[in-house]
Amino acid sequence: MVKYILGLQGSGKTKWLVDRANEEMTKGNGNIVFVDVDDDHIFNLDYSIRLINAMEFNVLNIESLYGFLCGIIGSDYDVEKVYVDGIYKIMELKVEDLKDLAKALNAIGEKFDVEFYIGADFKIEELPEELRENCIEVETE
Repeated sequence: MVKYILGLQGSGKTKWLVDRANEEMTKGNGNIVFVDVDDDHIFNLDYSIRLINAMEFNVLNIESLYGFLCGIIGSDYDVEKVYVDGIYKIMELKVEDLKDLAKALNAIGEKFDVEFYIGADFKIEELPEELRENCIEVETE
């Protein structure tokens, strides 16, 4: 399953992702991975959550992101959830990219029982109906 966490810059996507990852760590039996474009959240995440800096692995387009995420799952069959934040800061994401990524990750997620939560700088109205049911829009309070 792929869920997109939507909101414009400053809307709270990162906080939502970090809070959810920390909350899920206390519940689950599997491993949790948090992919970001820097190491800024190392002290905000539970010590058991694996933080990976995508910049260290040259993840610069949607294809390399997909391959990178597959590599994470392939190297640890106990991964239960993957949270991805800030990727929109290093690559231009288009709606078509989100559709293609969701299709590919849903297939791999179903096969290996992994859930993906991916932050994206969009408002829900900008996405086609087929993606909206798997989106959570975060708004500043």
